[in-house]
Amino acid sequence: MTIRVLIVDDEQPARQELCFQLEKFEEVEVVGQAGDGIEALELIENLRPHIVLLDIQMPGHTGFEVARSLIDLQADTRIIFVTAYDEYALEAFEVSAVDYLLKPVDIKRLRQSIKRVGEQFGSGPLEDSANTGIANEKLEHLIQRISKNTIHQKQLAIRNGETFQLIASNDIIYASLSNGSINIVTNTLSGTANYRTLDELQGNLDPDIFWRVHRSHLVNINKVKEILPWLSRNYILKMKDAKETEIPVSRTQTKRLRDHLNL
Repeated sequence: MTIRVLIVDDEQPARQELCFQLEKFEEVEVVGQAGDGIEALELIENLRPHIVLLDIQMPGHTGFEVARSLIDLQADTRIIFVTAYDEYALEAFEVSAVDYLLKPVDIKRLRQSIKRVGEQFGSGPLEDSANTGIANEKLEHLIQRISKNTIHQKQLAIRNGETFQLIASNDIIYASLSNGSINIVTNTLSGTANYRTLDELQGNLDPDIFWRVHRSHLVNINKVKEILPWLSRNYILKMKDAKETEIPVSRTQTKRLRDHLNL
């Protein structure tokens, strides 16, 4: 079968080099290229590639945010991360059994990686829900593990009107992505934070406390007031802010919530 590949990297020379290397693989067809995460998600939906070669450090949506969106959507596309991370972080990829390529990409390693991921669906339909679920669990484990290896901030600055105010990170009730801005809510105030993405914010917070329950929402699991059953055995979290804001839980995070709270 022909393996359909999408290349995602914000640097055009990097995309061109991967295209040049993949032209040598008879079993591979490069179906498209994307220069950022938003374009990548659109092309994944339209082109349905088997594999995405996904850069991690991109402006706007990082590679991890693209991966989280695919997890939430239960997408049947497999991801090979392309990264310049150091050796310590790469251990997280290996433990999580998520495939990656280290920049600059070696063509032999690229062939090996394409073959390994391609074997996941070579003997059956890509839409195998069990295989998709396993792949998504590995991705989630990877993102959590890398977050644990980060030094976490004790305080953050958020804009409230014309001023910036310092807040203790543990006082955050939730953070949401809205109209391109990161909005943070505490018991006493709310404002915007100088982070480009929720992934960037979460990377500076304790992952045992702050859960990315939805691609647009990050919550302090200790600030949940009530858990409400929702459609298809999912949940809505009622938070402890003054408005008792209700936040949906994605299908992937629903399993984690059930396990954590024995629901």
